[in-house]
Amino acid sequence: MKAIIIDDEKHVREGLLLLADWNKNGIHTILEAEDGDEAIELITEHRPEIIFTDMRMPKRDGINLLKWLHTSDIKSKTIVVSGYDDFEYMRNAIYYNSFDYILKPIEPEVLNETLEKAVKEWKQQALSRRSQVEDSHVMNEVKPLYWDRIFSNLCKEEEIPKVIGEKIQKEFDVELSQKQKKVALLSIEPIVMKSFQGDRDLAFFTLINICNELLRKQNDGVCFRNSEKDEELVILFWNHKNVSYLLEEIYSLIFQYSKVCPIIAIGKKSNHLNEAYESSLQIFLKHSLVLQKKIVSNEDVESKPLLHLLDYSNELKWAIQSGSTQQVDAQLHKIISIMENMHTLSLEQLNLWENQFQILRNNWLKEYEIQKKLPFYRGVDYWKEDGSFSLAKFKEEKEKEFKELINTLSSVKYQKEKNNMQQIEEYLQEHYQEDINLQNIADRFFLSREYISRKFKQEYHATITDYLTNIRMEQAKKLLENPYLKIYEIAYGVGYQNEKYFSKVFKKQVGLTPNEYKHSLSSKS
Repeated sequence: MKAIIIDDEKHVREGLLLLADWNKNGIHTILEAEDGDEAIELITEHRPEIIFTDMRMPKRDGINLLKWLHTSDIKSKTIVVSGYDDFEYMRNAIYYNSFDYILKPIEPEVLNETLEKAVKEWKQQALSRRSQVEDSHVMNEVKPLYWDRIFSNLCKEEEIPKVIGEKIQKEFDVELSQKQKKVALLSIEPIVMKSFQGDRDLAFFTLINICNELLRKQNDGVCFRNSEKDEELVILFWNHKNVSYLLEEIYSLIFQYSKVCPIIAIGKKSNHLNEAYESSLQIFLKHSLVLQKKIVSNEDVESKPLLHLLDYSNELKWAIQSGSTQQVDAQLHKIISIMENMHTLSLEQLNLWENQFQILRNNWLKEYEIQKKLPFYRGVDYWKEDGSFSLAKFKEEKEKEFKELINTLSSVKYQKEKNNMQQIEEYLQEHYQEDINLQNIADRFFLSREYISRKFKQEYHATITDYLTNIRMEQAKKLLENPYLKIYEIAYGVGYQNEKYFSKVFKKQVGLTPNEYKHSLSSKS
């Protein structure tokens, strides 16, 4: 038997040559072509039984090659090799009766299983056209991907294109554009983690079949995988009279199968699919996880602002750089308490926390000049065994992430790493306007007053009080350059509540009273 590999990339052809078990399948001649034109010449001359073809190629691409094969008398088995996102190519592969569709990157097991099936089918039906059963087989292999993509795209469109509407009507016996629609969403992430050992594809396959078996009974809707998102299962209802009953049944069936309690969000009905989807998505993202409800609607959404972890970056930075898990735990407890009391613990809030934590962590790593990418722990397992949200597990996961970061930064030899005294000096520079004393600093940095006094003077040749006074006086000089500011305003601005005391300190430090200093500036100009 003969085979041909058609791809404009040499490394892809070489990969197929190495990965495929040609001898086992009785294939002893393997041809190669870089584009469709070259392939047609070789196919016409050698008439190979098996054809592997890419879709994106110069000159004549895979679609035109499939068209040619479809109209020719070539009886080969054509296996399309392309990417998941090449939806138009997938559609053409189905239309022109390719034997199968392999997604890149190519997995050896999938490749050889497909090759073995193709050879076996060719041997059984050599010199004859594919039967209707074969066509059905090909469609069944790719059909779920096709409809997933169709409905996923419609969730973003304001109107349903006429040609798509006709296809839906033919396949599902419903004129979708004329129906009011409701959309329900659920994330399969807890189910994948708890019941499918991380096998996302198997989880989707199982759950979609469970849902569609129920929905098909009275043609109430369809369940599909949102191809734009990794974890999202979408249930589209076009007969919304039975929605409440169906959602309860779907919830019950999923729980019976997986022992996981999914959160299902149901949106408002709309004549437009994109509006129905967006309504459901907002409910799904914004509802309070603390409610522990199995089916949530618009009534379960609280209008509270989101907590931004970036707003606490300075406090967290000091805690991280201190190397003290006690200090980090204290800051985390404070932030999480604020989130519990003033914000909504929603999926949107959790996602925002995770994104902003990554931003902060990346910034801290850059500050420590850690260039290489490290395999950090991603603490996102906030779910109990039954799949419901656990605030306690959320806290545990966040503590793990921060503690791991502390250990990473502590273990890296960073030549410019700031010591405790440099941190205190920075603190004085940033907070000189506040009422600062040695005890405040000791409490904040978890150090003794005696240790701070001794070490700070060694480092900066001045006591903390003198150093703080110098900072304040330098700032006061700058403010005195403004002729419109009063002396009491300047005193308050640099941390003194008493104007007379400020003037006394200023004269002792500078040799002039604040007014004399201001007049000296005026005479110079």
